Amino acid sequence: MPTLWLVFALIALAALGFVLGRQRALASAGGDVKLLHSLPAYYGHNVALSAIVPAIAVLAIWSLAQPMMIESRVAAMIPAESIAENTTVSLVMSDVRRLAEGLDQAVEAGVLDAAGANALEAQTIDVRALLGQVGVALGSEVSPEVLAAAQRYRSLTATGSMLKTIVVLLLSLGGFAWAYGRTHKDFRARNVVEQGIMALLILAASLAILTTVGIVFSMLFESLNFFGLHSWSDFFFGSTWAPNFRGDSELSILPLLWGTLYISLIALLVAVPVGLFAAIYLSEYASGTVRSFAKPLLEILAGIPTIVYGLFALLTVGPMLVRIFGQGEDGLLGVEWMSGATSVLTAGLVMGIMLIPFVSSLSDDIINAVPQSMRDGSLGLGATKSETIRQVVLPAALPGIVGAILLAASRAIGETMIVVMGAGAIAKFSLNPLESMTTITTRIVSQLTGDTDFASPETLVAFALGLTLFVLTLGLNVLALYIVRKYREQYD
Repeated sequence: MPTLWLVFALIALAALGFVLGRQRALASAGGDVKLLHSLPAYYGHNVALSAIVPAIAVLAIWSLAQPMMIESRVAAMIPAESIAENTTVSLVMSDVRRLAEGLDQAVEAGVLDAAGANALEAQTIDVRALLGQVGVALGSEVSPEVLAAAQRYRSLTATGSMLKTIVVLLLSLGGFAWAYGRTHKDFRARNVVEQGIMALLILAASLAILTTVGIVFSMLFESLNFFGLHSWSDFFFGSTWAPNFRGDSELSILPLLWGTLYISLIALLVAVPVGLFAAIYLSEYASGTVRSFAKPLLEILAGIPTIVYGLFALLTVGPMLVRIFGQGEDGLLGVEWMSGATSVLTAGLVMGIMLIPFVSSLSDDIINAVPQSMRDGSLGLGATKSETIRQVVLPAALPGIVGAILLAASRAIGETMIVVMGAGAIAKFSLNPLESMTTITTRIVSQLTGDTDFASPETLVAFALGLTLFVLTLGLNVLALYIVRKYREQYD
């Protein structure tokens, strides 16, 4: 049974449980609601939740675990000598999955029966021609090992799906029967339902934490694999980034970290003053009409896709900077400091424009949250409006403003598309903002793109870079928390 149909069956069973559970509770009380411990709906909810929640949980876990277990078993069937020199196990497994899907489509289309799909011999021309009839194109020849693995993949998938359906339906029916059997007028259905809802709410609140822990551990394990193949001292203290998939790679994070921080600093130098001044104007000086028009218009910047900002950097800002700094005697300044449109300054300026709404919108909300009584007190003591803003409003709103700035900093550090299109791809140390550089996020994308071997240090380094980036943003959050607590104690 397809998973979607199985979910619909569980929903239907839960709805039936609600109706029958409610009717059974009323019948046990002789139709008198006053004799029930809880309202009738609680008895129905108890049966419905018992029928659907455990079954959905098992279905979700099974759906996640089954593909990984099947792939590990099928991958073990492929002998190492059958893998070509420029091919990896992951690429062979993608061929296995594509071939298995093609066999399924051939069976569904009537081109091949189920027995024939499992008994098909590895005759390359016959298999490719057969699957071509149902529109499945194979990128390589079908070896006997790949065909046997695909047939095994189909068999295990079909068996696993059948067992999943049986187990989930039995669990749902078991929960239905157990809850229905407990339903009577003295059963504390409200307490049970509320405890169940509380457990679901706790689980929902824990998803963010569990997701963060899962991300950290997934990166940590792969990073440990990387450091088992490459020197940690070269990664953290080396000065050169030069990946070479043929060996002898120099994989130091320091040039990438320098480019990341340099571009982020320029972006913040653009975004923080403009965003903060815009927030002060909108919250303290602008009329209601201007504010209602200007603030939504300003926040549109946050909704523009980053690829559009990247195109803006590549096609507009970069050539504009080249006309100013990079055309020699024909340029506006008569100098030639910039050789191409990609540079740190190009990416920093465009990224700063992108970050303006993050600073202005959050700062505006924080400044508006400062009590009006503090403004009135300052004005009553003879301070001017500008003095009130500088000496009362901004200090009181400082913790939130710092949080907004650090949020913008984290956004800048994690940006990819603007850097790819506006900053270039050269990893080096330089103080010249008119030169091309690259960042950690750009290198992560580069190292994981293409047909690469996930067992090589040149690919695994992406996880070490990601873990370092995570630690960096975590440090920013800790710093923001410290500043917020310090000033909150002062102004509360």
